[in-house]
Amino acid sequence: MSTLAHTMMTAARSADTGVAGPGDLDRYPYADAPGSERVGTPNWDGVDTEMGRVGRRASGSRGRGLHGQLVQQLGQMIVSGDLGADRPLVPEEIGQRFEVSRTVVRESLRVLEAKGLVSARPNVGTRVRPVSDWNLLDPDIIEWRAFGPQRDDQRRELCELRWTIEPLAARLAAGHGREDVQQRLADMAEIMAHAVAQGDSLTFSRADAEFHALVLQVTGNRMLEHLSGIVSSALQVSGGPVTGCDRPTEAAVGLHASIVEALATGDAAAAEAAMRQLLTVHPEVDHVVPAPREH
Repeated sequence: MSTLAHTMMTAARSADTGVAGPGDLDRYPYADAPGSERVGTPNWDGVDTEMGRVGRRASGSRGRGLHGQLVQQLGQMIVSGDLGADRPLVPEEIGQRFEVSRTVVRESLRVLEAKGLVSARPNVGTRVRPVSDWNLLDPDIIEWRAFGPQRDDQRRELCELRWTIEPLAARLAAGHGREDVQQRLADMAEIMAHAVAQGDSLTFSRADAEFHALVLQVTGNRMLEHLSGIVSSALQVSGGPVTGCDRPTEAAVGLHASIVEALATGDAAAAEAAMRQLLTVHPEVDHVVPAPREH
């Protein structure tokens, strides 16, 4: 067992994952149905109003204190549908309800605006934007959707996105990876093998996320490389098994090893085929995202 594998597996058991789990996110009741929109003033019942204490807790804050906690709270409420489209958000009311300063509210709303969740216009104020305006590839929105009422749609969409881009990424990466990257991929495959043997799903998922991000980073395509962080986030908050590589099994380990070998030898077709097989979880996936035609 390599030193890297031992270090990563030990760290995974002792350190916090840095990704909020379902229990951390469910601080208020989600809407009964995704996308539900209720008219009138926001209903803050059930939310955690003591932001001072929340900010000192580790769960979900990602080390961002009160500002980060408020972004999490409001973002989750918007994504869940508790704050529907075109709902007004009054900064003064938010500050009073969560007992935070105007500065914290203002900066939090700016973050949400950058994510496409809200818009602020003169003489109109800040309002929630419709789903069509959201940056659905933002890691925070991926996380919030993964643990909200849209979790099933999120999982399906992530599966379809990965099934579309990652086989192509594997084909492009074949023979193009630097030696250090190739070694890192091999290390991740080894770590996954040891994790499966020890039943360590946390270490497996961490190594798996890095593996797939690395493949995208060595395609020579900057747009695909940009998606590496998104795929990594998607793997960590997918909300359950979506694809074969989300399951810590010997078969998944073998397919990762096949990808490593194909990339090292420059066998583009084999790399693409192994990645496609790895990402297939159900027979119906072939109907959702059909394989390329043979020409």
